[in-house]
Amino acid sequence: MQRTPHRRSRRRRGLAAALTAGVVASGLVGGTSASARPYPEPPPTTTLSLPTLSSPPGGAHVRVLVFHGSAGGDESPTVNAGIEAIEKIGQSGPAAQRFRVEATDDAAVFTTAKLGKFNAVVFLTGGGDVLDPEQEAGLEAYMEAGGGFLGIHDAARNEPYSDWFGGLIGARPAAGGPTNVQRATVEIGDRQHPATKSLPLQWKRPDKWLNWTKNPSGDVHTVARVREATYKPGASANGWDHPVSWCRDYDGGRSFYTGMGGTAESFQETDFRDHLRGALQWTTRIARADCKAGINAHYKAERLTAPNRPGQSDQIGEPHGLVTAKDGRVIYIGRGGGDSNAPVVTDWNNPDIGKGQGQIHVYDPKTGKVTLAGALTVFGNKGGGDELVKNEEGLLGVETDPDFLTNGWVYLHYTPHSQINRDTHMAERRVSRFTLDLTTNKLDLASEKVLLKWPVQIHSCCHSGGGMAWDSKQNLYIATGDNNSSRFSDGYSGNNPEPNFKGVSFADARRTAGNTNNLNGKILRIHPEDDGTYTLPEGNLFTGKEPAEGGGKTRGEIYVMGVRNPARIAVDPKTDILYAGWVGPDAGAPSTTWGPAKYDTFAAITKPGNHGWPYCMGNNQPYRDRNLPDPSKPLGWYDCAKPKNESPNNDGLVNLPPVTPNTIWYSPQGGGVDYPRDATGVPSYKQEEQKLLLPWLKGGGQATMNGPVYRYDASSDSKDKWPSYWDGKWFVGDFYDGDQPRHAVLTDPKTVGNGGLPTHAESLKKIIPVGADGIRNLMDWKFAPDGSLYVLDYGRGFFTSDAKSALWRVTYRGGEPTPAASDLARKAE
Repeated sequence: MQRTPHRRSRRRRGLAAALTAGVVASGLVGGTSASARPYPEPPPTTTLSLPTLSSPPGGAHVRVLVFHGSAGGDESPTVNAGIEAIEKIGQSGPAAQRFRVEATDDAAVFTTAKLGKFNAVVFLTGGGDVLDPEQEAGLEAYMEAGGGFLGIHDAARNEPYSDWFGGLIGARPAAGGPTNVQRATVEIGDRQHPATKSLPLQWKRPDKWLNWTKNPSGDVHTVARVREATYKPGASANGWDHPVSWCRDYDGGRSFYTGMGGTAESFQETDFRDHLRGALQWTTRIARADCKAGINAHYKAERLTAPNRPGQSDQIGEPHGLVTAKDGRVIYIGRGGGDSNAPVVTDWNNPDIGKGQGQIHVYDPKTGKVTLAGALTVFGNKGGGDELVKNEEGLLGVETDPDFLTNGWVYLHYTPHSQINRDTHMAERRVSRFTLDLTTNKLDLASEKVLLKWPVQIHSCCHSGGGMAWDSKQNLYIATGDNNSSRFSDGYSGNNPEPNFKGVSFADARRTAGNTNNLNGKILRIHPEDDGTYTLPEGNLFTGKEPAEGGGKTRGEIYVMGVRNPARIAVDPKTDILYAGWVGPDAGAPSTTWGPAKYDTFAAITKPGNHGWPYCMGNNQPYRDRNLPDPSKPLGWYDCAKPKNESPNNDGLVNLPPVTPNTIWYSPQGGGVDYPRDATGVPSYKQEEQKLLLPWLKGGGQATMNGPVYRYDASSDSKDKWPSYWDGKWFVGDFYDGDQPRHAVLTDPKTVGNGGLPTHAESLKKIIPVGADGIRNLMDWKFAPDGSLYVLDYGRGFFTSDAKSALWRVTYRGGEPTPAASDLARKAE
């Protein structure tokens, strides 16, 4: 029978009003009943004449209706197994979690009086039109009055002409999907919802997997996704983001749907029963859960800074980094490029070559005002051009002291213009401590204490790094770039020993990142002291006193070596795990001669180590060696297990620590690119043989921007904080807003730090909006103590600031988990 989509009506609103009155009176919805026993037996006029299939001990007055009606008369083969499973779920576990189950295939149950006795309704149905308009209106009224709904598998095919029911489910199955049972991996993204918190991070199980006509992620709260790479999803595949279970607060009630349960055998699985148990705990109001956190509309992104006034930098410089202080103020820096009218000097004969202003701004959330705290004169304003013209030096990183609120100390990582040598094209990079006046937000430039300094070549661009972060022991991590050009190795390993300026190589990253005696291309770890010096904490990669190979060939500040351009690092305050990201070289495609294409990289780092550059990338994929007298001729493949630095530009150890594989890598070919390997472990590097281990991300123009790990503060009364759903998730992003990552990922504690791949990823691109009027060029992002997220948008130019350069803030507006604590189902004592 042809039907048009159902719409709201006066009749439905009348039913809702009647049902609300009935269920509140009986105590099944809401917590406002004056009855001494909040869930008494329903009055005789509302009693269902259905068989009671279970009567659990404990005096539970929570009831679940299992509806298994069929549109064509053919009952779903999962019905008996499903009813039995739900019965046993209701009879097991602590008494406070038990419930009674009644089952029927008679749609006449969907009336005001009859539905009022149930806390939740389960659709264990086949497809088709199983409710007439009056019955559907009864279900709508039930939900509007605060009821709970659980749909299982083919329930998504019910009421095909009803827009409202489609919203209740969240998505409709697409044609062209698989019909057979296949084993696949389910990724659990919500580690807190009762339906998923006890499940494996990666849950391998057989089922019939549905595809969706429209991906519901972002409109619903997705708790689990199925990994399409683990089965054959058919012609209507959804891609890497393939939701399989989700929930939402819908039309006054609570709706949970799972696309699993397509086989009778599913209901015999312990884990699947746990999944249903948790879904029923929430829908019946036995337990609270957050089904709002993954919904895009509950987040607000707001630009905080206006464009600079003409000729001034009153709001922002060339955005390059930020830190959120413990009192909520935000300190953000400009690298050194000015606005489009700023003079750019590229002539080495001019004393002002590359002179720029590294600006420090402070945003006070209490007043909404920006203060230009001060500016350092830096080498970092040569504009664009090729690698022998442009540069990436300047003001590179900022951090506040752990005791910032009492001492006002701010640490800045920068390249002072006063220390450049125009003859040798060398400069000095340093990390210094300054004092900020906490009343005026002005930086005392005369208060500088230089903690650490080291030489860098400035003849050729690029890779300055810059990020800084603290661990719980007040050790300061400092990220430094490899200070090297890849232009002379065709965009591959950056290991050409030949190009040099006055004896200093600028195209051989073995001189820097691969050198145990050089502080470039590293993540350093030091312990700053109050007098402006530093000590070395135990447990770094080297002590600086290694006797091997003659001694004097290591630096004790090195915690991680073999990184290319780590501009952003973060330390998880709960675990002290270090998270870092670095930009790869420029090769757009793999080479069977030289090795992998450019891999931008993220790494979760749990111990000191060598992360490979310029010998190996990704999951230990080696490059080809090259050396004098002819660097254009390839030598052997590097050995990632026993790398050797045999460059003529190396003054450190020859025998290096083994390479630790990285967590995330991507290129224009896709994410987690891997290849078949020969007997020696060398990949084929044939693009037609590639496998994508991380299909949720892709490169092109790419530049990693590592983000924080969010930690939820339950004691905070902030109305802006992101919900606990994100707790422990690692934010990874890219400068660009195309297919590149802007995701929250989960890692497996058992494999994190040893090259274990993420177990789950979800997009943030509609929460942290991309696009011309959004946060298009992500430069840095940090959570504040109030749980809101601050983001720097670089702007739309390069080596300048422009009208789109801005500080943003992203806050949460979804409210508390549901149901309200006062509305939780209570049992008779």
